[in-house]
Amino acid sequence: MSSNADAEPVMRVSREELRQERVPLEWRDYCAHKLIPLNKCRRATLFMPWKCQDERHDYEKCQYLE
Repeated sequence: MSSNADAEPVMRVSREELRQERVPLEWRDYCAHKLIPLNKCRRATLFMPWKCQDERHDYEKCQYLE
């Protein structure tokens, strides 16, 4: 039985999707699939810090595990 930490990371978003979503090059990593919905939520809520907490937590957890 292998753990997820041993698994090879997989890009879940295509380069085209990253370009369309205007994700900056320095943020195009294995967690970009979590960053896209977070940025959409942030734009929709005018970057209010108390909004989008679930999306932010998901993204930060992905960054930590990566």
